[in-house]
Amino acid sequence: MTRRNLSPEEARAWARVAATVKPIGMRAADLDELSAALESGRTELDALPPKAAPKSSKPEAAKAPASPAERGGEKKVRRGNLSIAARFDLHGHTQASASRALPIFLEHQQTDGARCVLVITGKGKEGQGVLRRNFLLWLESPVARRLVSGYAESHPKHGGAGAFYVFLRKAG
Repeated sequence: MTRRNLSPEEARAWARVAATVKPIGMRAADLDELSAALESGRTELDALPPKAAPKSSKPEAAKAPASPAERGGEKKVRRGNLSIAARFDLHGHTQASASRALPIFLEHQQTDGARCVLVITGKGKEGQGVLRRNFLLWLESPVARRLVSGYAESHPKHGGAGAFYVFLRKAG
């Protein structure tokens, strides 16, 4: 198969299209910088240019421990060995108002010495409600990791899949 040359009109059209395309991945200069950094023995993530850092890497994650699901805490609450200090119901909140109000509530409860609170998200349609899904994503944020030691889906008597026990770190 032989290639043909573009006509002047086709070349202009291609140039207009090519000008709107954003390249994927690193630029050649960034690759050279990364190669030089690796050859010199620097292996830190800060050797990567900011645009080239992998999406999965979270520098904040190294600063604070993860907030794992905590099955043991759920058992303590269900058996009455750990009391629920407060409840926060997200029903009636929008995504934006819930994301503003929830950290304030958790910080206040942590300051008051609470160790476990109940956050009611609701189940949503087929268990995939927007507030429930965003609540679980919010628990992975650096702010939440500073406040939350763990979480677990609540027992049916406290709301089941529509609510979560949130275990707070000691204030300090």
